[in-house]
Amino acid sequence: MARAIDVAVVGATGLVGEVLLDLLAARRFPLGRLRLLASARSAGRRLRCGALEETVQELTPRALEGAGLVFISASDAISREYGRLAARWGGVTIDDSGVWRMDPEVPLVVPEVNAADVELHRGLLSIPNCSTTPVVMCLAPLHRRFGVRRVVAATYQSVSGTGRAAAEELRAGCRAELAGEPFEPRVYPHPIAFNLFPEIGSFQPDGYTSEEWKMVRETRKILHAEELAIATTCVRVPVAVGHSAAVHVELDRPVEPAEARRALADMPGLVVVDEPGRHAYPHPRLAAGQDPVFVGRVRKDLSHPNGLVFWVVLDNLRKGAALDALQIAEELLRRGKL
Repeated sequence: MARAIDVAVVGATGLVGEVLLDLLAARRFPLGRLRLLASARSAGRRLRCGALEETVQELTPRALEGAGLVFISASDAISREYGRLAARWGGVTIDDSGVWRMDPEVPLVVPEVNAADVELHRGLLSIPNCSTTPVVMCLAPLHRRFGVRRVVAATYQSVSGTGRAAAEELRAGCRAELAGEPFEPRVYPHPIAFNLFPEIGSFQPDGYTSEEWKMVRETRKILHAEELAIATTCVRVPVAVGHSAAVHVELDRPVEPAEARRALADMPGLVVVDEPGRHAYPHPRLAAGQDPVFVGRVRKDLSHPNGLVFWVVLDNLRKGAALDALQIAEELLRRGKL
């Protein structure tokens, strides 16, 4: 039986924090003391984690003292300030911001893809962007079997990736649009209701956004493929939960779709849903509330003899964030690194 771990959840009242609390209970993580931490305005709230009910405390350095495991799902500023703090007391932090992902001393992990990298941690590990995870989950088995030379991906990302205020902005915008009333967005640069726009993150001098560059750099790091050619376009769409991506890959040789489906089906955490004749393919409503990554529409790329195209979807709050962080913790436990 695994020893009990004192766990702190920073950002416990956020969308990802809430899912993490559900998963800690559902997956029976060996909890000792559980500390729920958030901003001063959220302090005093009561949250449940299975049979446990705990009071949210204000985040301070003292509140983390002695924690064996810290999950951070908050702002970049909080990650910078608190990310390395647990290591001072012999604890481990798993962070879901973009602050530490490309730090060469911080493992960036999707356990189904590069679990062994957890061995390299120095008290801090990172999970990838929620749009990177489904793509690398599919690229990994294809790269191992057939060799991936080039990737072009377009993502379609839900508003929950921005947070609770964005989710409410979608709902309020839909109500206003259907009522024929004016609506002024506050979270996004344009109304997201009945709309979409190719802007996630900040625009860089080369015309790509920071989100698009995250996918490029994170994919290379996770796959240990620094020379992989990859280009992305990231689009925000009026979907509550669930990120999708259309992915074109160039392989080392021609590969039949059936052969690719078998490789994908053998990948832990991937579920192939690919019967277009029955309208069976991944979509956000299918993925919402589910742990796996769903892949389908696997077909030949008509523009290249060695090319394949596929469509992939995941629940961005679960496998795209909370579940991946918890799986890293479980992997650390299995390997005696926690």
